[in-house]
Amino acid sequence: MKVIVVGAGIGGLTTALMLHKAGIKVEVYEQSPEVREVGVGINTLPHAIKELADIGLLPALDMVGVRTRELYYYNRQGQEVWNEPRGIDAGHPVPQFSIHRGRLQKVIYDAVLARLGPDAVRAGLSLSGFMQDEGGVTAHFTDSIKGGAGMTVRGDILICADGIHSVGRRYFFPNEGAPHWNGVVMWRGAADWTPWRDGRTMAIGGGMGAKFVLYPIAHASGGRQLMNWVVNIKMADGEKSPPPKESWSRPAQRAMVLPFARRFRIPDFDVNGLVEATQQIFEYPMADRDPLPRWTHGRVTLLGDAAHPMYPVGSNGASQAILDARALADALVRAEHPCQGLWDYEQDRLPKTAEVVRLNRKGGPERVIDEAEKRAPAGFDDIDKVMSVSERKAIVGGYAGKAGFATNDQQTAELRVASA
Repeated sequence: MKVIVVGAGIGGLTTALMLHKAGIKVEVYEQSPEVREVGVGINTLPHAIKELADIGLLPALDMVGVRTRELYYYNRQGQEVWNEPRGIDAGHPVPQFSIHRGRLQKVIYDAVLARLGPDAVRAGLSLSGFMQDEGGVTAHFTDSIKGGAGMTVRGDILICADGIHSVGRRYFFPNEGAPHWNGVVMWRGAADWTPWRDGRTMAIGGGMGAKFVLYPIAHASGGRQLMNWVVNIKMADGEKSPPPKESWSRPAQRAMVLPFARRFRIPDFDVNGLVEATQQIFEYPMADRDPLPRWTHGRVTLLGDAAHPMYPVGSNGASQAILDARALADALVRAEHPCQGLWDYEQDRLPKTAEVVRLNRKGGPERVIDEAEKRAPAGFDDIDKVMSVSERKAIVGGYAGKAGFATNDQQTAELRVASA
């Protein structure tokens, strides 16, 4: 079997490694001129890290990422609403990583080149179309650097892992339209700064319509640490206003962001100072798409953001793409025919990811601070009088269960709440 993968992002590259491990030949095609370290920070959850650890990437991840130990939720005034251990400290067999998105991608990319060969990823080629027949699929690529004809490739199946504006998705659903925007604009950045607490802790502060996210994405050195931050602000009615352009590298002015950053308090941390020290700030709309009725059409299927773009809530975007990759490889190994493998993959992953998309639209685990603000907008003296421990645990732990990374304690708590 030969598989053609379109897109050299985290999902596409992980798929290549998973297929290679399963003994399946794979080639990856990327429209950008080169695979670059773009974006800022992300968190990758234990259920996804387990899959990367199984293909030998844990030592490389430890070199460039931070093993997240704890997560705190605060209201806008900096009062603690909830905290919980993460990764190994929460009882998982593998860590959660707070990491630069580009460095995570590079770890996977380097592994692809080392294991599949230097020509395994071909950049500067944009998918322009494809045709299927009973024997396979033929994909046509154009030269995205110089324009004009690129090359034609023949394989048994085609995996479109080419993002929220996927060519494959648009081919099968031409009338879907633009991504759905909820009116929230995210400003992202990172700067070397004084470590917060133990250098392995993350914070999410704010409430309905406005949030601040903080976490380290590199090991501390010389009393400094690369700290990632995100400001999320509801700026418009997403049903009536078109979204800004989706681009990981769209620049933003610091003067635009600072007034919003000043809304938030994180205990023992200078939020304004970090934002002011950030040299490059990026702007990105919080956008997703409705879950599809199907991903697979004969010998072609979708994966990652091409299949299920979701709001960046609950640290699940890259994690779900990694889970897709593992499920796809396993399904193809089990199947007697490639089309059966793609069908089995879809039946496994489509309903799970559709549920995460829906949960993220409701706020995911961050709904715990939304609810705290709704009940006590001016702050509180005792959070237990605003929301009980069981209520807060049900919101955060319930999301973990639905998204597939709950610990045994969280699963037990979710069952207890459900049966009450």
